[in-house]
Parts: sequence; C-alpha cells; structure tokens
Amino acid sequence: MNYDIIVIGSGPGGYVTAIRAAQLGFKTAIIEKENLGGICLNWGCIPTKALLKSAQVFHYINHAEDYGLNKVEPSFEFPNVIQRSRGVANKMSKGIEFLMKKNKIDVILGTAKVLKDKKVSVTDKDGKVTEYAASNIIIATGARSRELPNLPQDGKKVIGYRQALSLPEQPKSMIVVGSGAIGVEFADFYNTMGTKVTVVEFMPNIVPVEDEDISKHLEKSLKKTGIEIMTNASVESVDTSGEGVKATVKTATGTITLEADILLSAVGIAANIENIGLEEVGIQIDKGRVLVNEWYETSVPGYYAIGDIIPTQALAHVASAEGITCVEKIKGLHVEKIDYGNIPGCTYCHPEVASVGLTEKQAKEKGYEIKVGKFPLSASGKATANGNTDGFIKVIFDAKYGEWLGCHMIGEGVTDMVAEAVVARKLETTGHEIIKSIHPHPTVSEAIMEAAAAAYGEVIHI
Repeated sequence: MNYDIIVIGSGPGGYVTAIRAAQLGFKTAIIEKENLGGICLNWGCIPTKALLKSAQVFHYINHAEDYGLNKVEPSFEFPNVIQRSRGVANKMSKGIEFLMKKNKIDVILGTAKVLKDKKVSVTDKDGKVTEYAASNIIIATGARSRELPNLPQDGKKVIGYRQALSLPEQPKSMIVVGSGAIGVEFADFYNTMGTKVTVVEFMPNIVPVEDEDISKHLEKSLKKTGIEIMTNASVESVDTSGEGVKATVKTATGTITLEADILLSAVGIAANIENIGLEEVGIQIDKGRVLVNEWYETSVPGYYAIGDIIPTQALAHVASAEGITCVEKIKGLHVEKIDYGNIPGCTYCHPEVASVGLTEKQAKEKGYEIKVGKFPLSASGKATANGNTDGFIKVIFDAKYGEWLGCHMIGEGVTDMVAEAVVARKLETTGHEIIKSIHPHPTVSEAIMEAAAAAYGEVIHI
C-alpha cells in the first residue's frame, strides 16, 4: 500500500495530524498499537479530568451546608468512580474512530517500525508483518511514565500514572513523588476521596515551572486540604518487601522513612523512541529526543517527528499544533512557525493553575522593566457567589511598551480563562487595551481586566 502520509501513533499529535492531512487531500494512514487517541485520551488528560470531576462533586456534597443546603452524608464506591473515568475515555476513543472514518483515513492496528526508503513495517497482534510505503512518514509515538533507577515501578506498589487511573481499590495512604501537573492532580484526587497523601518534590517549590507566587499559594491551599508536602526532598530508595511500601527520603534536615500503601512515581516522561527503527534509518537523536528542524523534518528527508518525542513542551495541544504545522508545510501552504513562548500550561487540581508567557523571575532575568498586577478572587463577586474565592490572577507587562509578558492564574476555572491571555499576546495586545476591553460582569474572567488595571494603578475593586 502506498500513501502520501503515514502517521505513526494516534494520540493528540498523531490523530490531529492525520485529519489535517486528509483535509488537505493527502491519502493518509495512521498506525496505532493500542487504542485510538493514545495516552491523552485513554490514560492521561481525559480520564484524569473525569476523576477530578468526581472528586469535585464529592467535595461539594461534603460542603453542602456552605451553600445553604441540608447536610448530607456522601458515600461512594471507588470502583464506580474509576469505571466512570474509563467510560469517559472509551467514549472519546470511539469518537476518534468516527473521525478517522469521516475523513477516510486508513487505520492500521499494530506495532510500527520505520524502514529505509520511506517504508514502515507493521506487526499485528498475530505476529503478521506488513510493509507500507509513503511519500512522508510522521512519527508521533508519544511518551510514557519515566522510571528512575532508584524508583523501579512494579505496577502494584510503585506505580505510574497509568496504574493510578485504574486501581482496583482505593489506597488508605499514598506517597506521590514529583509535583508537576501529573503528581499534583493525582495527589488532589486521592486526597479529596480520603486517601492520606504525601507529596515529595526535589525542587524548592511545587509545580516548579510556574511563577513562584503561584507555587507558594498552591502549596498553602493543598496543605489546608490535608496533603503533606515535602520540598527540597528526594526519594533515595524504596522497599516493597512488606505489606506496603517504605520510601527513604533525603531532606535538608536529614533522612526519614515514609510508609504508605502505594507510591506513585510522577517524575516526568520518557519518549517512546526505542525499537521503532530510528537508528537503522539514521534519524538523529539527542538526550532521548528526536532532532528536527523548524518544520519537524528529521535528519533524514521525508521522515518527520512531532509531540513528546521532540525537545518541545510535552503537552497535547503542542503536539496537535506541531502536526498541523508539519502537514501544512508539506502541502506547500504559507505556514507560520509555532511560538513556543506563547504556549499555555494548565494543571487541573483544585484550585486550578493556568499560565502563559514569562514568570516574574524570568522577565526580570531577561532585563525587562516590568509592571505587575494582582487581583485576588476574594474580591470577585462571581467567585464569592460560587464559593470559590481561593486564588488570584497575576499579570506582567513590559513597562516601556505595555507588552503582555506573562499571565499566571490560580483558582476555580482558570484553565478555561487563560486562552484570553494567549490570544491577546498573539495579537500583541497591550495592558491598556486589556483594561479598556469591557469584560462581562459578574464573571471570574473580569479579574483579568482588574489585574491589568492593578498593574497600572487603575484597579477599581481592591
């Protein structure tokens, strides 16, 4: 079989790439070894949000009296919560199946390996090997949970995110190693549902890529809910010989031992680049990532790579954008390069965290003279009515030209608000233009306008 484009991997990088390729008139095939939708839809972004929603509803029921409602005693069956999450993931995967049919994309099930001369071999579940050829091959094989030598995962007592999504029963206690988005989201879910959670973070602040003010506020908020947090700490070794797991943790003040039913390793991801033929074809790799040019072509013409396997932000929306850019360039369209300085990042714990652009520290390090504005959600009428006043909006502007350098949010629903800052920055909007853009009242989104006004000494409601 000959194709214009073969895409390897059907995550949010791969399936979006395949659809855009088909829209552009390319004869397209996509190869998937497991489930359409990849990790994001099946074992990542989507099912975790389903779990977090269950936790949020449980939290609301527990706090019914805060809303003037009669107190009720909530209860749940943990397997049912997991089952709902899996159902959401399965529904989304079936949706991708429909999109493949709608766009006349051939779905090839099996394990792919790239070959020379722009060919791909696919081994199906029965061991049968079939070769396919294409003018262009796009590799979007994604990533998996990274394993550290001192934290080997056995899938039972020391687990990765995949097992955390489908535990047969709720653990009474859990150690979460790593406080990035994955670690914090699972810590929040399990803690809300009643598991005793301890987070161990190597860096001085949790969610270490975020602005320091956001990190400190989130740490306070999570501690209030009962999560124990240890920063400047590292797990040196684990012992799983007993009933649970014992973790030896090195801290600034000495070494301690933590005990729990389960340890979740959330220390990042590793690219899926092994055993897919990259070395044989001659595709260059550096530090565990595939090297590409600005249009995602590898060192070998006709072979492209996008998403978590290249050295850009490992985010679903980044992979999708890279795939679209890649096939549009192959088509010969006038394509704009992706601005990796304007990529939003979201963490869906409670309160949520969302950000785009430079942190205050980064802006200062780059030599900007800045104006910083903050608006607390406690001063927001809508947030007060919602009963969710924990958090704030922080904006950073260049004092000289008014350029919007960064936006950092923590609070309920902020992941749905950060797009305003992304679009505004794309359009080179200034602080005064945000202030003069009338925001609807009462909404939480008007806190962005208020924060911008605060940066310029014009804030009304604080």
